[in-house]
Amino acid sequence: MPDAITLPACSILLLAGGQGQRMGGRDKGLILWNGEPLIQHLHRLTRPLTDDLLISCNRNLEQYAAYADRLVQDGNDEFHGPFAGIRAALPLARHTHLLILPCDVPLIDHSLLQELRETALRHPRQPVMVRSGEHWQPLLCVIPTCHLQAFEAAWQSGERSPRKVMERLDAVAVQCETDDPRLANLNTPDLLNQTTG
Repeated sequence: MPDAITLPACSILLLAGGQGQRMGGRDKGLILWNGEPLIQHLHRLTRPLTDDLLISCNRNLEQYAAYADRLVQDGNDEFHGPFAGIRAALPLARHTHLLILPCDVPLIDHSLLQELRETALRHPRQPVMVRSGEHWQPLLCVIPTCHLQAFEAAWQSGERSPRKVMERLDAVAVQCETDDPRLANLNTPDLLNQTTG
């Protein structure tokens, strides 16, 4: 397997543009966990892996700017979900692949990101998604930017599920156990309080 040095550069997108409904409307990426904003945990993990770190956000732009090379806004005040952020970022990515992570998975580790990237290297024209047991995790993925028109066409047709688009593009799985702790999605106050790093 190639190591971090020999892997081709990729762009990375951190998704922080949601409405935070399960958090009472709070901006999830800026909520503290283990003494730091959630976005800071992801920034620390991903910063060494790319020279093109994007954050999709629709508010608190000045705070997010400290963690990104560029900010991406999806032009939607109605919070149309993560597809909107992915659609906005794909044309802006400077590399051939865009690695995508949501801001509320601070237990993701370097080895899983490397496996995603190595799989993308072996399948350069197919999206790569994490699959937990039998369930796809479509926001933990790598998308070849050559498919940006497919994502745009799907959006224009009313599609709002990135998983469905990637499945149509013959997505490849990075398989994880159903209860893999690295995939913990800390999207409610209770989960934040119950989970330690």
